[in-house]
Amino acid sequence: MTAEQLISFARGAPSLDIVDVEGLKAAAVRAFDADPGGITAYGTSVGYPPLRKWIAKKHGVSVDQVLVTNGSLQADAFLFDYLVGAGDAVVVERPTYDRTLLNLRSKGGEIHAVTIQPDGVDTDELRKLLESGVRPKLAHIIPNYQNPAGVTLSLAKRRALLDLATEYGFTIFEDDPYADIRFRGEALPSMLSLDDKGVVVHASSFTKTVCPGVRVGYLVGPAPLIADIAKRATNLYISPGMVAQAIVHQFCASGDIDRSIQTVCTALGERAKVLATSLREHIPGVRFTEPDGGYFLWIELPDDVRADDVFAAAAERGVAVVKGSDFLLEGGEHALRLAYSAVTVDQVDEGVRRLAAAVEAVRA
Repeated sequence: MTAEQLISFARGAPSLDIVDVEGLKAAAVRAFDADPGGITAYGTSVGYPPLRKWIAKKHGVSVDQVLVTNGSLQADAFLFDYLVGAGDAVVVERPTYDRTLLNLRSKGGEIHAVTIQPDGVDTDELRKLLESGVRPKLAHIIPNYQNPAGVTLSLAKRRALLDLATEYGFTIFEDDPYADIRFRGEALPSMLSLDDKGVVVHASSFTKTVCPGVRVGYLVGPAPLIADIAKRATNLYISPGMVAQAIVHQFCASGDIDRSIQTVCTALGERAKVLATSLREHIPGVRFTEPDGGYFLWIELPDDVRADDVFAAAAERGVAVVKGSDFLLEGGEHALRLAYSAVTVDQVDEGVRRLAAAVEAVRA
């Protein structure tokens, strides 16, 4: 590997070698053979009906509780547009996905960030915030292998969040695109599946399990809310992309999705393990919680090392990272997010060596 070759820990996307291109090509042929009229027409704002039905079955809900969108970011945007207005209080995790912050800020939301712990968001801190009089419209939670922190919300905290949402009258937005990318441990029930009060709206996508290029995401929530958002979707675009959704449906219905998930889990589990080992070996004083799944690992550098400086020095050495401050309203000056999804195992150790060299350079 040449020094000039960029090693990127910046993008949360799968490398091409773990995308089932052949399976997707075959699914595309089946989609056009099975329903040429349905997938070449405008379709309906709630998404491609067979895929909508498949998603409903996966989550054990009725079909009218599902809206299939052009990627999960659009699902997020629909829900934020529906629930959040200027000055409305919203709760996010600290740190959280950078585009969540951008979207909520653009809506004029009053953002309250609640600390993340190794077992997920600090529900005691959230309760104190609520007891102080803050009344959020929603709490945005990424429960599994959180982006960017990589941690998983414990079962006890899932139940505590549901209780708080019921008591204080806010919606839990369960943003859950990583749930199936599990390397170890038992799968925990979604808050959607535990919800008997209608306080959860769940979002996910096929970006992490199939590929980003299909741009297929979805919302699951109370039927009246989904119906209202569907009306807005009709006005926005008539319907989402039927061709992509039909291909995803064929990919899922055939069982190819299960093989794809296993491929991604195996590859990313190995990459995450090598990354954690390399970080411990090459960067003394680095702190992190090793993830049980997902795409990301969040590191805290020693207090005398600023992430801004490391970011620039790493780029000079051919390695790309994302600064922790991108995921926070304030703070993160000593943190980095490392995505291990797009790097092959043989790139990981070399990437960490370059990162370690960058850390030493800014300390000098």
